[in-house]
Amino acid sequence: MGSGGLELPPGDGGHEGGSADAPPGAVSLARPMEIGAELDWGADAWSEVRTRAQRAGRAYIWLNLVEQRLRAVVAAVLRPIYEPVHGEDDWVVAAAGPAGQEWVQRAVAVREVSRRKGYLLDPADDNVLSFLTLPQLRELMVQHWPCFEPYFDERRDVELALDELEVTRNVVSRNRALSEAVLAQAERASAKLLEILGAGSDVPSARRLPVDAVENLVGDRYADVVAVHSDRVRLLRRFPAEDLFGGARRLDAVGIGLNLLVQNFSGRRLVRLAESGCRVRLLFLNPASSAVKRRERELGIKRGELSRSVEMNILHMRRVRARLRDPGAFEIQVYDETPRFTAYLVDGDGADGVAVVQSYLRRTRGMEAPVFVLRGGGRVLKPDAAGEDGLFGTYREEFEVAWADSRPVS
Repeated sequence: MGSGGLELPPGDGGHEGGSADAPPGAVSLARPMEIGAELDWGADAWSEVRTRAQRAGRAYIWLNLVEQRLRAVVAAVLRPIYEPVHGEDDWVVAAAGPAGQEWVQRAVAVREVSRRKGYLLDPADDNVLSFLTLPQLRELMVQHWPCFEPYFDERRDVELALDELEVTRNVVSRNRALSEAVLAQAERASAKLLEILGAGSDVPSARRLPVDAVENLVGDRYADVVAVHSDRVRLLRRFPAEDLFGGARRLDAVGIGLNLLVQNFSGRRLVRLAESGCRVRLLFLNPASSAVKRRERELGIKRGELSRSVEMNILHMRRVRARLRDPGAFEIQVYDETPRFTAYLVDGDGADGVAVVQSYLRRTRGMEAPVFVLRGGGRVLKPDAAGEDGLFGTYREEFEVAWADSRPVS
């Protein structure tokens, strides 16, 4: 080594794993047992990496949707301007201009490598635009904003949404941990951006039950069940009563006391909802029926306790009805049969219908029973299942049958 170099210390010939014949300057390597490294993953570590992978997978699907949509928008606006002059292969290069020369040439090079190595699996992706990243697509849009301005109201809204997504894109592309908060932010930003970019009627939204990108891909595995919660408390943390019932056009509910609605959605709010045009049908278990007494025995509560609770809820709903200009739009009825489930069907006749369903379990109060959230709207689940309504249609039919056999409350 030169005089300015650093000479490594000689190996220790007496150290296990070293060699007495090692040349000067050789470094002795410790055996694995001497390092003490633990390479196995325990249950906690596997749980953590699975959680990371699940979050990254959800984020990737949203980013993929946004990138595909933005690519389609850029092509629809800029291709007619540049392609007639520069040709099919070079219009993207021309649109990028001197400011984007470096990154667009890199995309061209990556495309050529993919061609040679056979990485292109779909001929539709054999173009330069398909090799641009989300920030590069954004740059094309910003550079040519006067071309996009007739289609979008606010440039700032587009850029802010893309700024929020860039944080998630960096995390996912580098396989780093994605927090639940950042994932939620990414989902909101993606839904907003897709809506701004005009993705059509199926765009995910921030309405009552946002369409989940993962649900769209694997929803046929679970009929129309889009969420399951171990109890009602966890349901309300995820979907507050205002999100479930606010803005409803139609609300049908059947159960024993309908506490999810009566105790979590104020009477004043119900009045405003009904006055705005929502038609309400509430079906309670008759508090004087023998079925109430049997349910009290199942739950091990005092005789008359459940009956009084149901009666109070009915009286509360009667007071709400009395305040309406059109009491006929707010119907209350009771039934005498054995209660089998409680269900809240919101906008069951529309494409954005939602149902919250709980089965009645022995010795388990409604607050503690598992909750299923169903997507309505007659969604087609599989190509060979046209017209299938899933579970939503089943509970809607059960409600109609029970309603027909019930008696009105004066």
